[in-house]
Amino acid sequence: MPEVVIVGGGPIGGALTFELARRDAVPSIALVDPSRQVAAGKALDIAQAGPIEGFSTRVAGHSDVFMATGARVVVFADTAAGEEWGGDDVLALLRRIVDVGHTSGLSVVVCAGATHATLVERAVGEIGASRLRVFGTAPEALAAAVRAMTALEARRSPNEVALTVLGLPPRQVVIPWAQASIGGCAATDALDEPTRRRLAARVPHLWPPGPLALAAAAAQAVLGLYGLSRRGLSAFVAPDNRMGKKERTTAVPVVLNSSGIARIDAPPLSGLDRVAFENAMRL
Repeated sequence: MPEVVIVGGGPIGGALTFELARRDAVPSIALVDPSRQVAAGKALDIAQAGPIEGFSTRVAGHSDVFMATGARVVVFADTAAGEEWGGDDVLALLRRIVDVGHTSGLSVVVCAGATHATLVERAVGEIGASRLRVFGTAPEALAAAVRAMTALEARRSPNEVALTVLGLPPRQVVIPWAQASIGGCAATDALDEPTRRRLAARVPHLWPPGPLALAAAAAQAVLGLYGLSRRGLSAFVAPDNRMGKKERTTAVPVVLNSSGIARIDAPPLSGLDRVAFENAMRL
């Protein structure tokens, strides 16, 4: 059984497979798509890049999506036709993954697509998956785009910008500026309020992120699951509705470990930001 199974041989799935392979992050990866020819062809191409890039990760292509059952990490990406996995046809596979995970203690599910907030919500609400073991990573791709725009406004490198995003893209996104920093200084000192408002107004136009950005965000999550990165990231997390309070799946900052989400690091929010975030969660 491969360590990581990536379901979907489309642009996101192919880019993610290569990103993980070239980092030598895991011993083996299976790229799975109903179109076996596509999966096998991409897997072969990536494997042949190994001697050039200097990685030894084993990569193979398969057509049986149910081989994802029992893998340590399963990533739902996009089909060879470029459509993100979702809908009723995915729930049977998710149910098997969750059932085996309950028995073996394995299987963390990463949903890489921009539309996968719904998939996360259905996995937890309809199948009974743990909200800490099934999550979506597209919000981190959005946060990276916001960091890049912020860096341009501040005339700094994106690596010097630390911020996250919360809420529900594209229209209900909250940027907690009071907790953000640019070059080690508070973002509220580096950027005036009109600039921050202008940046926030651009956020809906950054959604959905492209396949490479979505793949990079999912790769960062897999690195965190394997203890190869301590970076937090913004992720789609299903709500805890056990007390009868009905809310939606939204983006929140998380920290990962080998079991999935180790903790949710929701930052302190101003009054207006808290109202906006609560509105995003409300059904």
